[in-house]
Amino acid sequence: MTSDASLSGKIISLVLGSGGARGLAHIGVIRMLEEADARIEAIAGSSMGALVGGIYAAGKLDAYEEWVCGLEQSDVLSLVDWTFSGGGLIKGKRIISKLSELVGELDIRDLSRDFTAVAVDIDHGREIWLDRGPLFDAIRASIAIPGLFTPHHYRDRTLVDGGLLNPIPVAPTLRSVTDMTVVVDVNGPPDPQLDRDQADDADKASNIVGKLKEFIDSYSSDNKPEESQPGLIAVLMRSLDTMEAALTRQHLAIFQPDLVIRVPKNVCMAHEFHRARNVIDLGTRLARETLSRKPSANTD
Repeated sequence: MTSDASLSGKIISLVLGSGGARGLAHIGVIRMLEEADARIEAIAGSSMGALVGGIYAAGKLDAYEEWVCGLEQSDVLSLVDWTFSGGGLIKGKRIISKLSELVGELDIRDLSRDFTAVAVDIDHGREIWLDRGPLFDAIRASIAIPGLFTPHHYRDRTLVDGGLLNPIPVAPTLRSVTDMTVVVDVNGPPDPQLDRDQADDADKASNIVGKLKEFIDSYSSDNKPEESQPGLIAVLMRSLDTMEAALTRQHLAIFQPDLVIRVPKNVCMAHEFHRARNVIDLGTRLARETLSRKPSANTD
């Protein structure tokens, strides 16, 4: 791809939104920005956006992309450490340990770019910006989806997923002087074509959710709910998606970034990391299409 004149040489503030496996599209967007010769100097992310953004700022996105694109559903399941204590169903230690192995133990202040992970202090009900200290403490706090992952206890705070209050954290990037602010929203309007393309994968996609349901039902006194009723995790994830979509609309109206790349929320389910390659490629394509429709991205 030849460099796009509207981005070539531009210094970018990149805001990466929350959304589980949909956040793998962030990798594709970053690849497009690199191909267009943009310079990403400031990154802020919530949840999966914090994970991808932090790994990119650490200079290890190639290693992470190669690893995640090689995952099968059984590999994803092997990274899940179940628990019924600590306020969640998953401890999250295995995945953080694996990521630390890929990336290394780094401090945010030592990264090549300004980076902020957003989390929520549930004891005080406020947003927390993590821009110093160990990288994976910040990432672990930001990905702690309530009810699914146990909260992360850090510096005498109880921290959970940043998407609860700020799914697209533009504000932390305002401290950096850049040419453009680019937001990647992975809770965009659904694309009916994606539903048709994925219809054949429905049975395969149920594997992880089925394992989770079995785990929950094994501790339930009533483990035979009506088949027509959505399960606990389905209700939880849909509720979070609805809340984050509403918050995203509000934040976009307030901050009005230069470029917004929207990834349909039905590109995959939140746990479908085994579909990484398709989601990453879609992120690249959508970023390219969005830029082609917005000649005003050139801020000169």
